[in-house]
Amino acid sequence: MIRIKPVTNEIYHVYNRGVDKRKIFLSDEDHCRFIHDLFEFNDVAPAIKLNYYFKNQYSEVGSPNIKRKPRKMIVEIMAFCLMPNHFHLILKQKEEDGIADFMQKLGAGYTGYFNQKYERSGVLFQGKYKFIRLINEPHFVHLPNYIHLNPLSIENPDWKDKGFKNYKEAISFLEKYRWSSFLDYIGKKNFPSVTQRDLLLNFFKGPENYKEETFKWLEQTSSDEINDLITF
Repeated sequence: MIRIKPVTNEIYHVYNRGVDKRKIFLSDEDHCRFIHDLFEFNDVAPAIKLNYYFKNQYSEVGSPNIKRKPRKMIVEIMAFCLMPNHFHLILKQKEEDGIADFMQKLGAGYTGYFNQKYERSGVLFQGKYKFIRLINEPHFVHLPNYIHLNPLSIENPDWKDKGFKNYKEAISFLEKYRWSSFLDYIGKKNFPSVTQRDLLLNFFKGPENYKEETFKWLEQTSSDEINDLITF
């Protein structure tokens, strides 16, 4: 079957999981490495250096003390979320074959790091990444909410069907979860250099309103509506 190519200037939900549903993030270092790779591999030019650093407690990602030309991004990373055995991205393709090039570099780079660290070999991800084009407004509006709420499944696997008894606890958990772009969207500096947030924040009228809309979505959206967004 011929794989349809993403279209330049269109927005896509891109996701993949570990082979055999295995965990692909086993430590904070693994999360940091993948987020670093999101930044470094989003460039027409090859990555200069695979070592990474994080200044203070939030991301000044990149390669320090190395002169480099300004990046020419091949995609806009509008949002991301890392889960123990899978990841979600919202990408806008900026260059021809940009998503394919970016995902190839990201997958190969992180797999190489992971295999070396954990002394394993072979594939890490379950086949090729999946992607879905955002073709209607409801999908565009609600998908970022869905992606940013995903970490709630770590402590409450059934929340999409049963909801929450204590929404304050759910909100508190999300506001402490570092491995997504949610904190940057609500105005808490986390990994700000990785994502391009202007389009969504303009649509939602700023960080405070985005936070309010996300938690409203958490309380009001049914499991059927969630399943309409994605089956993963």
